Amino acid sequence: MDPSPEAFRIPLPPGAGAPDSVAALARVPAQPHALVLLAHGAGADMHHAFLAGLAEALAQVGVATMRYQFPYTDAGRRRIDPQPLLLATVRAAAATAAARWPTLPRFAGGKSMGGRMTTLASASAPLPVRGLVVLGFPLHPRGQTGTTRADHLAAIRQPLLLLQGTRDELTELQALRPMVPQHARLHVVEHADHGFAVLRRSGRTAEQVQAELRDAIAAFVRDPGDGAPLV
Repeated sequence: MDPSPEAFRIPLPPGAGAPDSVAALARVPAQPHALVLLAHGAGADMHHAFLAGLAEALAQVGVATMRYQFPYTDAGRRRIDPQPLLLATVRAAAATAAARWPTLPRFAGGKSMGGRMTTLASASAPLPVRGLVVLGFPLHPRGQTGTTRADHLAAIRQPLLLLQGTRDELTELQALRPMVPQHARLHVVEHADHGFAVLRRSGRTAEQVQAELRDAIAAFVRDPGDGAPLV
């Protein structure tokens, strides 16, 4: 049986409005072959059922996870931190993972905003990881259009896996596809919305979707390769 998640703190660099540290949870199976950092979305935190369930599912196939808070959720606030602080937190999390698990292949990413902040950080300067994993890239605010949020993807040089649902209300797939770099992988989850929930009439279950996400991530971390498409 895998151990319970380990709670610890990620130290943050000093800066205007930055706390000393943020909380993190690591779920590490007995013989892990990779580690995935999971940053939460804007309206959730690291305890959200989706991230907790994904961490448990990945542990079952030998993939460790490290979930972590952004300062605003760590303090119990609703107002999202300024982008520089979000990016600093992503970098601090990646550095902490490198120090704690130096020999384990590491991948950084997360859900929605957390994934987008990770790709923004990597586009500016590569993170100390082998690749990036984003679940539900938020291409535009709800009810709006536009693709400028994905402009930075072209600057990413690290292997990248994007997992997107066909019913994602924050990402129109036909608008996203041209923005995906040639070396990246886009895995499309049929009938899933932004939270990867599916309607009963789709014939799919939440367990099936979770298994698909788990297997796609597990395949990517085993062989990030050169970004050959999964689908």
